[in-house]
This record gives sequence, structure tokens and C-alpha cells, in this order.
Amino acid sequence: MLFLLVSTLLAGRPILVRAAISLALAFLVEISQLYHAPWIDSIRQTTLGGLVLGFGFLWTDLVCYAVGIATASLTEWRIRHFGGPKLEKVSGR
Repeated sequence: MLFLLVSTLLAGRPILVRAAISLALAFLVEISQLYHAPWIDSIRQTTLGGLVLGFGFLWTDLVCYAVGIATASLTEWRIRHFGGPKLEKVSGR
């Protein structure tokens, strides 16, 4: 989802650049969960803040982010390089 958002905002950039930016943002958000000052914890208590910032650091989330962004990047590269799926024309007869 983050790769899609970054790709929407930076549509003219190469896939690798968008993937790197997405991964950096994901890692920054995850690492920020190690910081627990009262002001940022109060933001996390809101619905949007909790969804965006999360609550606790898990190193496995870093792996999941990397796998998800790599999958999205490779999927886009494959579609751009080899073309999308070929659909047969269905005649109206």
C-alpha cells in the first residue's frame, strides 16, 4: 500500500527509486515505534495516529515491509517489461 501511495505521488520516477523511498518510509515509521515520549504516544492514541504510526516495534514487520514492497516493485517491472495479461476478444456472436 505504501509503494502504491509513493508511486502515485512520484509517478515519473524509476521503480527502484520509488521502492527505496517506500522502504525508507516504512522503516522510519517502524523504528519510530521505539520512541515513547508522551506527545507522540498521545498521537498514537488517536485512530489515525495509531494506524499511521503503530504502537510497538516488531523486527518481523521490517521483513514484511521489504517483502511487500519487493513484490509490488517486481510486479510493476514485469508488467512494464513483458506487458500485462493478454485478454482474448470475445465476439458478440
